[in-house]
Amino acid sequence: MTSAETVLGRFVAAVESEGLGVYGVHIRVGDENASHRWRSDDRENLYSVSKGVCAIATGMAIDEGLLTLDLTAGEVFSGMSFGAGVEQVTLRHLLTMTSGIDFRWFGHEPVPWPDLAAEMLSRPSLGRRFQYSDVSTYVAMRMLAAVVGDVRDWLIPRLFQPLEIDNPQWHRCPLGFIIGGTGLELRTEELARIGRLLLDRGKWNGRALVSPEWVDSMHASWVDTGNTPPMDRYGIATWAGPGDAWRLEGRYGQFVVVHRNSVVTITAHEESLEDRLSELAVDLTT
Repeated sequence: MTSAETVLGRFVAAVESEGLGVYGVHIRVGDENASHRWRSDDRENLYSVSKGVCAIATGMAIDEGLLTLDLTAGEVFSGMSFGAGVEQVTLRHLLTMTSGIDFRWFGHEPVPWPDLAAEMLSRPSLGRRFQYSDVSTYVAMRMLAAVVGDVRDWLIPRLFQPLEIDNPQWHRCPLGFIIGGTGLELRTEELARIGRLLLDRGKWNGRALVSPEWVDSMHASWVDTGNTPPMDRYGIATWAGPGDAWRLEGRYGQFVVVHRNSVVTITAHEESLEDRLSELAVDLTT
């Protein structure tokens, strides 16, 4: 087994020789840890890696018997006006980007509607078609909020405090709900704890924070996105690959790459070669 320090040394050398815009990397191989920084470990927007934390939150709620993935929009938002077929859109559909609602919205864009969820749900569903957006996860977290209250606050004793992540901030919509699909701000080392939690199938220091069955389900089956690799298969807030790995991925090179007995956590601002970062994570831990 290649040591974490060996993997780190090779990763650092590749980043510097290829001029990749990485802020920091944390590598865990088995029980070994190694990390390196190119700049101070400030909290950064994780972009779509935030979706993975939303998936963990959903799994915790399922473990507590508060809801299921079959919960429908019609059951939660009974007072809204729905587009055709939307009442039967489920939490699973929203988390896997298969609601079939043609509505692309991302967290860096303005919200010109009174209620972002109502706007999405007012449009028709065209069946189980894949369309990636932040708003899908946002509506999923609105469904979770209807059961648990403020999702970020609900996660503090269940996830953030056990991982010693103090007072994390999450971007919010004008109505005060977390955006969900983007906008969670963490340091590299804080995100690495979430990576370790996923590698260990929901367990942290011997305590199960979320069930192993839920973590497994996040990457157990894949939706064909119609895109080319490495964006061709999507799970529950996860992407397949590279190779036999699976990952959380956010804009500009934010990654949690789980590969066999290792997890590589990366924060970055790399605008053109993001895929190279996940390739390195897998190649160097093979």
